[in-house]
Amino acid sequence: GRGKKKKMPATAPASAPPMWTKFVISGFAGVSGWMFVHPFDVLKVRMQVNKSKVGALATLMNIHKQEGITGLYSGLSAAVTRQLTYTTLRLGLYDVIRDKLSEGRSDIPFYLKLGTGLAAGATAATICCPVEVSLVRMQADGNRPLADRRNYKHIFDAMMRVTAEEGITTLWRGVVPTVFRGAVVSTTQLATYDQAKSMLKSFNILNEGVGLHLASSLISGFVYCFTSLPLDICKTRMQDQKPDVKTGKLPYTSVFQALYKIPQQEGIFALWKGFGPYFARGGGHTVGMFIFAEQYKTIVKNFYASK
Repeated sequence: GRGKKKKMPATAPASAPPMWTKFVISGFAGVSGWMFVHPFDVLKVRMQVNKSKVGALATLMNIHKQEGITGLYSGLSAAVTRQLTYTTLRLGLYDVIRDKLSEGRSDIPFYLKLGTGLAAGATAATICCPVEVSLVRMQADGNRPLADRRNYKHIFDAMMRVTAEEGITTLWRGVVPTVFRGAVVSTTQLATYDQAKSMLKSFNILNEGVGLHLASSLISGFVYCFTSLPLDICKTRMQDQKPDVKTGKLPYTSVFQALYKIPQQEGIFALWKGFGPYFARGGGHTVGMFIFAEQYKTIVKNFYASK
């Protein structure tokens, strides 16, 4: 409550949780938050891959009709793997770098938080690109005609088959928009959350607690979704593309070409296509992830403090 701000007594650093716990907390928080939003992610991918103007509700009804309720959880193994690899690295690295930078001071300036997010996001996205490619393909599969489907059994099957059928470099297809998006996401999401939290606290709008975490993560989720959706659309289109039947050329050659071509052919708002499900997914996951992360952090902190 108000006025009861407990100052933690300065204890010997022996009781501080070891560094690996940051990565474990990040992974668990990522998966916990994801379980609620996976259907929105499937919806978003289906809407982005579809070039006609079909709304979220029609897409939802269509998935349900064609594939049943399980269709909404297609690619879940890849998504969970993505949280356990990508989110673990991204959040874990952010925490580690931020703590290193803030040694001896209470808070670091916003531009340093942005830089930290950038480094953490870009590193994680580069390493985890194969997971992304598999995930997009597994989720978009239901959109294809039966003869055209890839029917990967699970994420490892997807990776093995992509390597065997299309060469290992295909696993890093779209690595530029993936890294770009990863950098933008981590920069906006992690730095905005951190910043919103310190600002809401310093203006005495909210005190430490779930309310503060909720407000900060909602602000963070909105900023992150708005800035990253255009890159996300380019990434999805590039990773799911097949060569043109007549020319044998791929429709999208680079991020910048896609960022130029999509609005030119489909209008500027096509870059924010599916913002509803994207915000439900991205905003929802941001809120879930940060709230779970803060709870897990408290549990781990108390566990090590009591040792």
